[in-house]
Amino acid sequence: MAIETPEGYAAFDEASLIEHLAGDAVLRGRLGGAPASWKVSEVGDGNLNLVFIVEGPSGDVCVKQALPYVRLVGEGWPLPLERAFFEYRATTLHSEHVPGRMPEILHYDPRLYAIVMERLSPHVIMRRGMIDGIVYEKFADHVTDYLAATLFHTSDLFMKAADKKAAVATFCGNTELCKITEDLIFTDPYVISSNNRWTSPQLDEDARAVREDTELKRAVARLKHQFLCKSEALLHGDMHTGSIMITPDDTRIIDPEFAFFGPIAFDVGKLIGNLLLAFFSQSGHEKVAGERDDYRAWILRTVEEVWNGFERKFVALWTSRGEGDAWPAAFFEGEDGRRSLELAQRAFMRALFEDALGFAGCSMIRRTLGLAHNIDMEWIEDPDRRAACERQNLAMAKELIKQAAGFADIAAVTARARG
Repeated sequence: MAIETPEGYAAFDEASLIEHLAGDAVLRGRLGGAPASWKVSEVGDGNLNLVFIVEGPSGDVCVKQALPYVRLVGEGWPLPLERAFFEYRATTLHSEHVPGRMPEILHYDPRLYAIVMERLSPHVIMRRGMIDGIVYEKFADHVTDYLAATLFHTSDLFMKAADKKAAVATFCGNTELCKITEDLIFTDPYVISSNNRWTSPQLDEDARAVREDTELKRAVARLKHQFLCKSEALLHGDMHTGSIMITPDDTRIIDPEFAFFGPIAFDVGKLIGNLLLAFFSQSGHEKVAGERDDYRAWILRTVEEVWNGFERKFVALWTSRGEGDAWPAAFFEGEDGRRSLELAQRAFMRALFEDALGFAGCSMIRRTLGLAHNIDMEWIEDPDRRAACERQNLAMAKELIKQAAGFADIAAVTARARG
């Protein structure tokens, strides 16, 4: 049975996309030439949407259109088209706080649930670059600018309560994509679910051990509760190396369609978890044992720089621009007030750190035992080698979830990963 869609909506094909773009004078001028000369390529490799690159004599654009179902699964898993609006709105809001770290939005069509944005070139998906062993020395600085600025400026530390509540209300409608996260990250890997898959039979016992670990499930349930209840800031919601396009000199954050107001630690933790998973995948990509040792070291250094840079920049923003209704500035005047605020900030960031480690662990487990896996592991052809990497990843993930309080700092996390 076909999925019902709103009047006026139709998924693009090459002809209808060209007609759509040609109907907008600004976009037509950007592409240049006659529409018949434009080249259209469907390049989407994600789980949810259509993505096109359109090239003309004068320029190019990227077009992303929501489909009314999960592309990875098909029409058996319907999904609201409105997620395109949330991506458009999140990109617009986040870009106000950190210009140049997301694609420029050129046009949004609410009838077709389509976003036209700048084409990022010669950028590549960061996950693919990491599989190829490319070092991105500027990445940590760039991404922590984004994380600190977006998470601070959309929180009660900066926003007035009424403005924050209105913003929360806008994004409350993104329930279906939140539900995907709630199920795929915080529920399915810990129960028997038709959504789950893993490297079998190699990880059969590992999957069973996760399902039977009551301490682990208790800790995950606490984190799920945080995800459901903490509306701290406007999150990207799907912050991983597949949502980053990059060159050695530039970093852009893409695909915030999972955006909602949630716990600050989630975005930070999900990114750290994906970096750690990439670290554990490295031996599976080696042709000669040890040839990726330097790259492993860079990944762990990046993990440290991501947390340390985020913490430093977030606290600096709080200290200099803490104008929101939370933590009133009048409480912290004078030298005693300054010291008191520093104590509060340290406690806040420590709690955020522990939650981020837990969210990192949940992300690492879902990418090993859940529905959607990362190509970091999936592209390791030998299942025994892949399972060995995944087993290390699972062991680390469980420690991050169950023993987050035992890690003194991010250096202790990378030391544990290093072994």
